[in-house]
Amino acid sequence: MKKMKGKEYLAPWEKAFDQILTPLEEFIHRQTTSGILLMLCAVVALVIANSPLAETYNHILHTRVTVGGGNLVLTMSLHHWINDGLMALFFLVVGLELKRELLVGELADPRQALLPISAAVGGMVLPALFYLTLNFNGDGIKGWGIPMATDIAFALGTLALLGKRVPPALLTFLVALAIVDDLGAVVVIALFYTAEIDLGALAAAGGVLFLLIALNRGGIRRILPYALLGILLWLALLKSGVHATLAGVFLAFTIPMKPKLDTVRFLENAHSLLDQIKSAHEREPNIILNDQMRSRVTALSNGVNLAQAPAQVLEHRMHMPSAYLVIPVFALANAGIPIDFGAVDEIFAHPVALGVIAGLVLGKLLGITGMTWLMVKLGFSKLPRGLNFSHVMGMSLMGGIGFTMSIFVAELAFAGNPESLLMAKTGVLLASLIAGVGGFVWLRMIGRG
Repeated sequence: MKKMKGKEYLAPWEKAFDQILTPLEEFIHRQTTSGILLMLCAVVALVIANSPLAETYNHILHTRVTVGGGNLVLTMSLHHWINDGLMALFFLVVGLELKRELLVGELADPRQALLPISAAVGGMVLPALFYLTLNFNGDGIKGWGIPMATDIAFALGTLALLGKRVPPALLTFLVALAIVDDLGAVVVIALFYTAEIDLGALAAAGGVLFLLIALNRGGIRRILPYALLGILLWLALLKSGVHATLAGVFLAFTIPMKPKLDTVRFLENAHSLLDQIKSAHEREPNIILNDQMRSRVTALSNGVNLAQAPAQVLEHRMHMPSAYLVIPVFALANAGIPIDFGAVDEIFAHPVALGVIAGLVLGKLLGITGMTWLMVKLGFSKLPRGLNFSHVMGMSLMGGIGFTMSIFVAELAFAGNPESLLMAKTGVLLASLIAGVGGFVWLRMIGRG
């Protein structure tokens, strides 16, 4: 409903000055909303895949889509465009989050970062070992990277449902841990889940990356040149055999993290412009009729942009399409798994599905909790204020929600093996359900005290 406050018009969505959020608070808010939307899309995809619409669903995903013209043509199935193209935007956001956290965030202070980094390492290594133990022989061994990843949006969305029953420090700890987890997943994809390498295309990708670094070192702050070179980098990596989505991470790390205007200079300019705006307003309060006021407001807006780091501006802008478009579309395209409820016992007997479930549920629980306990007991770190090991155990269970990145790795690991891919995806869904419900119930129970 519209309302008036004095002479100021306010619509429900026009409250920018009333919502002052830190980058971390904004990140948690958007990931939480994205997690809830992700759950909804996953359920929709599952329902479609197990309904009479399943054939149409698969037909749409395998539809060939061509982009370009003349000699510059790229044709892939819609499913590949989503997983290789659209997901590059998701990896761009992941890279920007990693860069921010490593430079100015929770991971910037080595002493403060030691605990979540150690917990994340434990939560990656132990799940992989659980999986390898059950798939040491056979083609299933390729999927060892599947249970290593935590889906930050899903996990935060589930954790947010508990409201004030969990301390805020637990959210921060989970964010830091999951970001390190994402970095580990990126490294694993780059090193172990690549096709045959085309050295010429890889050299071209290296050349584009060099140009991106040159833009950074040359002080270029506009996003457009980086975006254009980022597209070329994606194309070169697509041709090279290294997974093309990694172009998003490489691009993110080349975008400047320093603003053009320092804080002192920005404050001086802002105070001067505000005085001029006030003076112009006294002569004519209507900004549409007041060219002097309008030009000063525009200059102030430009100054605000120059006082922010381009990487942080881009992260802010890209969170919305990534959280509310890319990830939901990915879920719709990849969570459509046909489930034969009469053969559930076969799922738990299949080594790939069993390895994924054991890795995500038991591996994450024991790896994150165990490494956290070890670092605290050895005196290398302390638990964040307000947390105890009961909280850590609940969060470790939440870490077993591995939807987005786990399914993504499964697609890479079992690209030519539909049976193993189906078992891997089914294992991811079941493990995420077990881990999410288990973590939620545990934290709700201890939150009563």
